[in-house]
Amino acid sequence: MRQSFHELVIATRGRGLVEFTSPVEKWIAENKFRDGLLTLHLRHTSASLLIQENADPDVRRDLDAFFARLVPDGDRIFIHTAEGEDDMAAHLRTALTTVNLSIPAHAGRLTLGTWQGIYLWEHRTQPHSRRVALHFIGE
Repeated sequence: MRQSFHELVIATRGRGLVEFTSPVEKWIAENKFRDGLLTLHLRHTSASLLIQENADPDVRRDLDAFFARLVPDGDRIFIHTAEGEDDMAAHLRTALTTVNLSIPAHAGRLTLGTWQGIYLWEHRTQPHSRRVALHFIGE
């Protein structure tokens, strides 16, 4: 049994989804991990992680449109606006999604489905640099 830690820094351009499946798969391959569990943890409270469709960009656009309707920026019920109108909306979007993912690995590959990709979902309107901790445990 072995385990390993790594951290990725992902630059965002503001609100939207950034796929980062390739650097994760590269790290798995470089370390010759075979079978085990990969855990990803986003170290922020105004962005989230998800596994989502990676073929049709309309899916990402529709997710953004849905969350814009569900949790609008600048809603008058928000008190926490220290960093702008998108501040509390970003925190709520994170609370409704997740900052942790677990993905099994088998035979040296992540067990993602054909159309699945790993995404960082930036909920702030301004660009940010986000840190994702990776932890693998297995063989």
